[in-house]
Amino acid sequence: MTKINSLTEVLLEELKDIYNAEHQILGALPKMVKKATSPALKEALKMHLEETEVQVERLDEISKILKVKLTGKKCKGTEGLIEEGKEVLELESDNPALIDTLLIGAAQRIEHYEMAAYGGAKAVAEELGLDSVVMLLQETLDEEKAADEKLSEISQEEVLAEASVGAGSQPKTKKSGRNQVDAT
Repeated sequence: MTKINSLTEVLLEELKDIYNAEHQILGALPKMVKKATSPALKEALKMHLEETEVQVERLDEISKILKVKLTGKKCKGTEGLIEEGKEVLELESDNPALIDTLLIGAAQRIEHYEMAAYGGAKAVAEELGLDSVVMLLQETLDEEKAADEKLSEISQEEVLAEASVGAGSQPKTKKSGRNQVDAT
């Protein structure tokens, strides 16, 4: 068992976790791109792959600022989320938008995990007065939030409508400003 004695050590633990998470994500995103059928979803995932490469570079920069290595830790949370996402990669459907819907859900779970991780690390860096680290973490946090919003937009404006067309789906009716399944 490792004993944590300072906020600096807390920050390093968080950063090591994030560093490993980003490397795991770099391995998973190309598979998601390949499985996606929606052009908008494919493009968003490709863009996020490129952003993730830049995010790793930022973490390398933070590593230099803090004069530490960020290797040596396994992010079990991301590992679990990616394992869950692999289940989607093994599914097939006559309606590919159903798979795209599941891919979006898997990607958003990872985005939310990353937002929590970066937000926590940023708060610790702020408390430690590490302004350059805070700035770098905020850049990535902003990108993660934007990626999540883009995935929601693709889901709501394209994929869900296509997923609802097909066998087993029921038509939607508008009630109280929300989409609900018509039970009649």
